[in-house]
Amino acid sequence: MRLNASAFGLAFGIIWAIVIFIVAIIGIWSDWCGGFLQMMSSIYVGTSASWGGAFIGLIWGFVDGFIGAWLIALVYNAFVGKPRST
Repeated sequence: MRLNASAFGLAFGIIWAIVIFIVAIIGIWSDWCGGFLQMMSSIYVGTSASWGGAFIGLIWGFVDGFIGAWLIALVYNAFVGKPRST
């Protein structure tokens, strides 16, 4: 079974964007995700425990998640090969 690379990338991009956004919002209200948010802000420039940083992280998370999952689907499809006809 082959994966639709665009759909897989879109689904994962949305999920990862939401995760980064929620972590940034939690960072506004508490220090619970401080270490993770600090690490993500070193990768996703502009991401921080603020509303502006949360939306920047949302965009970075979507782009990174989409590209990563899209590439994974392409590699997976290369290993699966062409479907066999019966």
